[in-house]
Amino acid sequence: MITVASYNMRKAIGTDRRRDPMRVIDVLREIDADVIALQEADRRFGARAGVIAPHLLEEHTPWKALPVGIRTQSMGWHGNALLVRKDAVVTDCEAIHLPTLEPRGAVMADVRVNGTPLRVVGMHLDLSGLWRRRQAHAILAHIAASSVQYPTVMMGDLNEWTRAAGCLKDFCRDFTSAETGPSFHARRPVARLDRILVSRDWRVVECGVHASLAARTASDHLPIWARLDLA
Repeated sequence: MITVASYNMRKAIGTDRRRDPMRVIDVLREIDADVIALQEADRRFGARAGVIAPHLLEEHTPWKALPVGIRTQSMGWHGNALLVRKDAVVTDCEAIHLPTLEPRGAVMADVRVNGTPLRVVGMHLDLSGLWRRRQAHAILAHIAASSVQYPTVMMGDLNEWTRAAGCLKDFCRDFTSAETGPSFHARRPVARLDRILVSRDWRVVECGVHASLAARTASDHLPIWARLDLA
């Protein structure tokens, strides 16, 4: 069994409008997931540097960031970053280039966690429904084109307000959406913008939204999580 989580950390700017990367780390430690997909993990302008400094991750967490950053100082690609436990084995890692009007992207990695091989995709999709569907098709095509297939988990901020239409309809042809619940806005969550989607290899044992006091302050999104077992 593994635990996965997704968190739009909003560049560590909390609902009190203060930037505090340590609050994000505190929230991640509360969840204690094996694999984490982060969105908005990099600054948007300039060198696009990662918001969580490498030494903070090294000294205060059990995770390492996967090397998907194309820019030297970035943690991820267009703000999408993947964290895994430091003892996890990483066999492949890459950025997925998406059709887009906005600076959006996705990242993918093949890892072995607790002896279990899996493929994980982190993503942050467009505000436009038309572009979200194009991006969903691009991600699914990228996965399908791989010469080796693994049990797969896709996570991120889909920006999809509908429950079963739009890009969710495309993803759910071959993937199951974990019923985690609404995660936005952190102070009064009403929308299920953040999603965890799993291939048929997985059974969702338990899932939910992490709504601690720290999480309600650290970002405008609440993190979501799921415990998975191979079906």
